[in-house]
Order: sequence, then structure tokens, then C-alpha cells
Amino acid sequence: MDIVVCIKRVPVSDAVVKIAAGGKSIDLTGVQFMLNAYDEFALEQALKIKEQLNAGSVTVVTIGPKDAQKELRDALGRGADRAVLLTTDQWVFDGAATAEALANWIKTQPCQLVLCGRQATDSDNNQLPANLATRLGFACITEVGKLALADGVFTAERDIEGAREVVTCRTPAVLSCNKGLNEPRIANLKGIMAAKKKPLDEAAAVLPAPTLEIVSLALPAPRAAGRIVGQGAAAVPALIEALRKEAKAL
Repeated sequence: MDIVVCIKRVPVSDAVVKIAAGGKSIDLTGVQFMLNAYDEFALEQALKIKEQLNAGSVTVVTIGPKDAQKELRDALGRGADRAVLLTTDQWVFDGAATAEALANWIKTQPCQLVLCGRQATDSDNNQLPANLATRLGFACITEVGKLALADGVFTAERDIEGAREVVTCRTPAVLSCNKGLNEPRIANLKGIMAAKKKPLDEAAAVLPAPTLEIVSLALPAPRAAGRIVGQGAAAVPALIEALRKEAKAL
């Protein structure tokens, strides 16, 4: 089975976010980047499927600047066979435009399964998997928390409101992977050395005009300073009153 894993380069989780001049983008000066956390589950699942079948290939692909080679090398070090960087200097924030560019590239590749992370930790819009499946004409299961493959059929479990849903599908398919699906491996020294000999191809990303416009960005208002309403058990009535009338939490 030939598997494509869509990954994204995102700011590290403790990055200090600043708004760029113009108020419509992020100032990336001095920001460090990492592989999107949810995409680690997608990559690990692809490697597990390949190991289970003892056949096929795992290709990782991303859209981004040339610096995104670092995250692709990380994926190669973990066990992916090939990496592809669709280069652009644009800040790609539109899930539909991203899906269009990725779908057009995937259609040129041997691919029976596409794995994505549930969402990107920078934009948090959770739009790519369904958008991608629609453009490819593939089956789609999102937010997969448990997955099994037997006799060519995927059985996936996904959390829904108050329950866990079990669904099945055959390939070709797009699956988005949620936290808890597996325990992602890290690249060891052997994998890092092997990654240097694996192919990392580059091609210009062909991005359509975005259908989403960012009008403005603003940081959240500073959190109000805390206050002490009293000490010990005697403070409980005042605390309850504050939670009820001020915080509206009760």
C-alpha cells in the first residue's frame, strides 16, 4: 500500500506570538518550528501499516518554505521512505487552497491512503482532511482514535458527543489521526543517518487564490489579575459568590 502523509511545520508550542506590521499576519522573526503534534500520530500510523503489510511505501509531503526541510528530515529519520516539499514563501492559511494544492500533487502519485493529523496546532481549523478527500474522491474518516486493518478493510473508532462511533471503509481513503491513536516513535541515530540518503524532492507549490481572507489579527486581552477573597473555610461563601456573580461559572 502506497501511503501519503500530509505534515505541517508549525511554531513550537511555547512560541511568543507577535502580530506583524499590517495586522494580518504573524511576525515569525526568531520563532522556532516543529512538526505538528497531530501529524506525528499520522506518520506513526503510516509506518505501522507498512510494517503490518510488510510492503508499500510512506511518503511525507508538506507545503512551505525551504526551511521546512528540517521537519521532512525528521519524518525520514523516523522511517518514512521519501519526502516532498512543495515550496512557497506565502503564508498559507486557507484550508481549501492547501487541499487543492495537495490534491493536485497526490493525483500524480501512486497513493491508496492519505493520512493527516486531526488539525494543525497553529491554525486549529480542522478543515484539511475533509477538503482533501472531497477533491480526491476518496472515502474519509476524521478524528480517528483507534484503527485496525484486516482483509483490506479499515475499522476506525472516533469519539463523538457522549459516545464512540465505529466505522469502516476501504481504500482509497483519507484518514485524520487524533491524539491517543498510537505512541509516535522518535528518530534514533540509525534513522537519522539513513535519512541523509533518502530522497527529498522539491517542486513549486501551485496554490489557487485563497477563498478565505484574514481581515485582522489581534492578541487576546491580558488576563485580569487574581485576588484573594479571604482565608480558610471562612472564605468559601465569598468565593462562591464571586464565582456566581463575577465569573459566571456557577
